[in-house]
Amino acid sequence: MSSTPPSPARTPFRVGLVGYGLAGSAFHAPLIATTPGLRLDAVVTANPDRRTQLSEQHPDARPLDTPEQLLDEAAAGRIDLVVIASPNRTHVPLARAALTAGVPTVVDKPLAATAAEAAGLCALAEQRGVLLSVFQNRRWDGDFLTARQLVDSGALGRVHRFESRFERFRPKPKPGWRELADPAEVGGTLYDLGSHLVDQALTLFGPVDTVYAEIETLRDGAVVDDDAFLALSHASGVRSHLWTSALSPLGGPRLRVLGDAAGYVKYGMDPQENELRAGHHPAPGTPWGTESPAAYGVLGTDDSSVPAPTAPGDYPAYYAGIAASLTDGTPPPVDPRDAVATLTVLEAARTSSATGTTVRLEGTDG
Repeated sequence: MSSTPPSPARTPFRVGLVGYGLAGSAFHAPLIATTPGLRLDAVVTANPDRRTQLSEQHPDARPLDTPEQLLDEAAAGRIDLVVIASPNRTHVPLARAALTAGVPTVVDKPLAATAAEAAGLCALAEQRGVLLSVFQNRRWDGDFLTARQLVDSGALGRVHRFESRFERFRPKPKPGWRELADPAEVGGTLYDLGSHLVDQALTLFGPVDTVYAEIETLRDGAVVDDDAFLALSHASGVRSHLWTSALSPLGGPRLRVLGDAAGYVKYGMDPQENELRAGHHPAPGTPWGTESPAAYGVLGTDDSSVPAPTAPGDYPAYYAGIAASLTDGTPPPVDPRDAVATLTVLEAARTSSATGTTVRLEGTDG
């Protein structure tokens, strides 16, 4: 979704970030701050500890108490991009306010609680001619980039199955909004990690015709889903099998892609999240998102296989794309309509699990 770019005289573009929890502090802030053409100008957080953290990590960023303060600055032309990394329940109202004010907006996933709400935000952005994008950083995981290269190059032959997992072992629920039962919080692992899984599957293999799902709440004391399996049948003929769980003491392959010529199997998570959480930031001329050969996946067949070097992960590419969109009006790195398609699949998964049926979809390509 292209937009009218701000005046080049405004560069570097001033970015206002809403939220300085895990998403804001570990992902958005460091990536924004290290992207040429962007400047982390203001951050909304009223939490004293997080303000201290902000002053240590980004001393030039101004702390603000409320999103309303930031939106007022944006409406007055003192902020060029609003990034929403606050709890899920706030995504739609804050994005709607920013877009109504005509301010380019990035929203962490999931864009909304429902596909209808997400579609409404897309329509508003189009009506206002304003950039809207969703932070689907897992499109730039090294393992996913590698799988995409192998699929696109034909190295696997005709692909018929895609398996993908985001599994963790957290037997005790942690305090926080992600574990709250109120549907407005959009908690649970299906919408948290499942948003990444479905987005990756749709990015690789296109729209989905049918969805079958098994969604469970397994942990003692949990009140939201913490284990899910989704089987997607793509219009392209590929079947995607997706798992997400908070109760996996032994994880399966991160990715397994099967074709009629070869397969690709990869274990282990992309290193970028741990690097960012540890306070390491991407820097020009410094390797980023790389894996050791011991972590590479395997390409081939049971009779003949070789290590498949993992492409470097590239989370910085997302905000580099946003900076380019602000500069020249080109489409953002993630089309918000893709989020509508993902949410449509997630809603179908809930219906499937609740009814024990396979759900047929139409128009999941947005």
